[in-house]
Amino acid sequence: MALPRERKQAPTTDKRLLRGARTRQIVLRQAVDIASLEGLDGVSFGLLATDTGLSKAGIQTLFKTKEALQLATVEYAREMFIDAVIRPARSAPRGAAGLRALLDRWVVYAQGPLFAGGCFRSANLAEFDSKPGPVRDALFRDQQEWVEVIAAELRHAVSSGEIRELDVDLTAFQIDALLCAANTALRFGDDSAVAKVRRIVEGFLTPAG
Repeated sequence: MALPRERKQAPTTDKRLLRGARTRQIVLRQAVDIASLEGLDGVSFGLLATDTGLSKAGIQTLFKTKEALQLATVEYAREMFIDAVIRPARSAPRGAAGLRALLDRWVVYAQGPLFAGGCFRSANLAEFDSKPGPVRDALFRDQQEWVEVIAAELRHAVSSGEIRELDVDLTAFQIDALLCAANTALRFGDDSAVAKVRRIVEGFLTPAG
């Protein structure tokens, strides 16, 4: 998952723009929680107005359409995930250590949970997998980027001779599926899922030689 480009903008002193930015932040933070619990189709201008105490008209002015609101929610959730999981793991060495760091951060993300309903991605992929359109495309792109982050660490571990040869793309797919299953287990209160995930992932990291 590529890190978002740093936005190098001069600070604005326009109070109207500042209010708009603050309102957008408040709305999207609530929207990602709603979407993690009820899916993106459950995100509406009216519900957000009720939950945040902001005016429905003001929220509609910011986002215009429900689809635009959904797309902004997907991107906001993506950036929150990057800040919670990807960036902190970048301090670990590449390869097996990097994958373990990603796993550690993902566990914190899911157990917290960062979003009220657990993993945002898991909550919404199934809802939109048969609904062609920009929202489905954004969710799928986000999921593919995450799988590639996992694959990159595995690829480095294999190419450096740190772990045995394996099918990197298949293993990354399996780890992502495992994490989705663990998220569901955690939502049901099965904390033993974390230990199971660690044992399975360690099985993929058999040292070379």
